[in-house]
Order: sequence, then structure tokens, then C-alpha cells
Amino acid sequence: MPAITVDDLSVLPRLKSPGLGDQPRPVWQVTTAPTGFEGEGFPVRRAFAGIDMAHLDPFIMMDQMGEVEYAPGEPKGTPWHPHRGFETVTYIIDGTFDHQDSHGGGGTITNGDTQWMTAGAGILHIEAPPEWLVQSGGLFHGLQLWVNLPRDAKLNNPKYQDIRSAQVGLTTTSDAGVLVRVIAGAVDGAEAPVTGPGSTYTPMALVHSTLEPGSRLELPWDPEFNALGYVLNGSGTVGTDRRPVRQGQAVLFGAGDYLTIEADKTQESRSPKLDVVVVGGRPIREPLAWAGPFVMNTKAEVLQAYEDFQKGHFGHIPGHH
Repeated sequence: MPAITVDDLSVLPRLKSPGLGDQPRPVWQVTTAPTGFEGEGFPVRRAFAGIDMAHLDPFIMMDQMGEVEYAPGEPKGTPWHPHRGFETVTYIIDGTFDHQDSHGGGGTITNGDTQWMTAGAGILHIEAPPEWLVQSGGLFHGLQLWVNLPRDAKLNNPKYQDIRSAQVGLTTTSDAGVLVRVIAGAVDGAEAPVTGPGSTYTPMALVHSTLEPGSRLELPWDPEFNALGYVLNGSGTVGTDRRPVRQGQAVLFGAGDYLTIEADKTQESRSPKLDVVVVGGRPIREPLAWAGPFVMNTKAEVLQAYEDFQKGHFGHIPGHH
């Protein structure tokens, strides 16, 4: 995986080990993500399908995009489409994605980069592989997470954060057997918290952990946050009761101070390590009305979003498109 790596993990700051009285988070549910297609036809796994929305709050959904090796001419993206009322977090692990919007924003993200788009009051947006990648083909793999916005931020002005892989916070376990990339939020370090560069309206954390075979991760986690894990590749166990998990499965953890993930000693040759994304946030606990690309508090607000979109209030597609 081209997402940022470190040759010698022993040089990194260490995570705080669980202390006396710290409670491990139990495993409430393990689900297997169904597969489907999105946009112009690229394959996705619906990572959190089957988990109750009340347990996902403040998140709406997460898609694993790929992992797929495209032949020349095959790479696909999305057509122009609207958003309102939430944020999209696109994390590219392998490959390259261009993005552009109706407000003049845009850019390119590649191996280990994250694009954080606050749709807010409304935006038109397109995501697609660059033309050179369409012509050559190649590996494409990433995640897109939808983060809800609280009622008082749903109509804020749209904005972008382009987070480069070199900006991501890095930490490891006491035995230097796990690389933990902190993209947003903070995790407790032995000396000081390790923070990610992502700025969020809703207090949350997003990390990508890579576990060497046989290694164990005891990840400190804010007790006010929920906690969800998703296995990108490899196999292992979660929780103190060591529930088995594998690629394409999601884990819902219960309340506690830290969560436990362990990599199997033997991994497949195609996935020599266990990669798990962990995300959690403080629940918003507001009414949710979700229809397609609009995430609001009431059905009337969703209908208003459709009307505003049809009237062109989200901006216009640039002329060269």
C-alpha cells in the first residue's frame, strides 16, 4: 500500500498503554460489506451496511472504492453531482483522483492523500481519474466517508481541505509492531497526544493502522466517541474475546477507553499485513433526513435542497465541461 509508511517504526512516538481502570471496548457486531457499483461504474464495498444508523452517528456511510486493477481505458469516476448538509472524506490509498467543484475548488489526491470536502449549503462536485490514468490503467483503491454536520453547520459555506500524506500524524505501539496513521482527531500518546491534520466540525478521529503479522494494537479511544473498524486487507481478531475478522468486514465496538485489534500470525501472500481503518466521533443526536446526496434534519429540508439544486443555487458546472 503506497499510503505513507515508515521503514523503522521504533523512531516514532509510542501510544499510551491501557492503565489501571481503563476499560476495553467490547465488540457489539461484525458485519460483511456488500459489494456494488457507484458513479460511472467503479466497484465499491458498503463498509457499514447492516449497522444501525443510531450506532453510526455522526457518520452516514463509508465506501471502500476498489481495490481494482484497471486495464487501459477502464478507470471510472463520478459524473457531476450535488451535495448538501454533510462532509465527504476521500482517502486515496492507491492511485490518483482529480476533484473539481462549482465554486472553483479542485485538486489531485494520490497515494495516502485525503480530500476533505465540506458541502455545507450546497455544491456541485466531480471526482474522476486523470486522463493519463484512464489511458494507461492501473491500481485504484480508496475510501470515502460521509460525516454528518450538526444543524447549525449544515448551511455553512462549502470548503476544502487537501491533506497530503506527509502531514498525517504517525505513532506506533510499545513494541513498534503497528503503524498508526492519524488523519483526523487525536490518539493518546505516552508523552503527548498524536494529532491528525484534518479539521472537523464534529469532534471525531480517523486512523489507518497497519499491523505486522502477530502484532497487537491497543488503541486509546476517546470515551465520548463511538468506534467503528473496517478491515481493508488481511485477517485477525478484534476485542478481548478475539472475534475473527477479515478483509471487507466492519466492526462496531461498544463503550470503553481503548479497543483491541490483533493480526493473525499467518497472512495471505497478497495481503502480508492487516490494515484496519478506525473511525469514531461524538454523536450529534439530531433528527436525520437523508435522501441521495442530501443529508438534512427534516424531509422538508431535503425537498428544499432538491428545489435549490434544480434552480441552480449550488453553482454551475464550469464552461469547459
